[in-house]
Amino acid sequence: MKTSKEFNSVYKHATATWHTPYFVLFFKKNEAYKVGFVASKKIGNAVHRNRAKRLLRAHFIENIDLLSQGSYVLVAKPALIKENYSVTSKAYLHALKKCGCNII
Repeated sequence: MKTSKEFNSVYKHATATWHTPYFVLFFKKNEAYKVGFVASKKIGNAVHRNRAKRLLRAHFIENIDLLSQGSYVLVAKPALIKENYSVTSKAYLHALKKCGCNII
């Protein structure tokens, strides 16, 4: 996703939303995969924001075969950059399960 119109569409018409201590997942059913990653200035400076988006992107790419088609927006929270990858990965899989986004 690139435009704010696409992001706002997912925010407003999300079929499922799940909050974790590390990020918020918004999901809207569609025919194609679309994904957006958001890290506000609450996360920290540019280095921390980019790291947060890289972590979320890595979780998405690692588990893309488990996902159903749709639009995803992942909003980072400040605790994401302080936690290790394995803990956030478990939270990501749990969020997918709770939102009904996963195929398996």
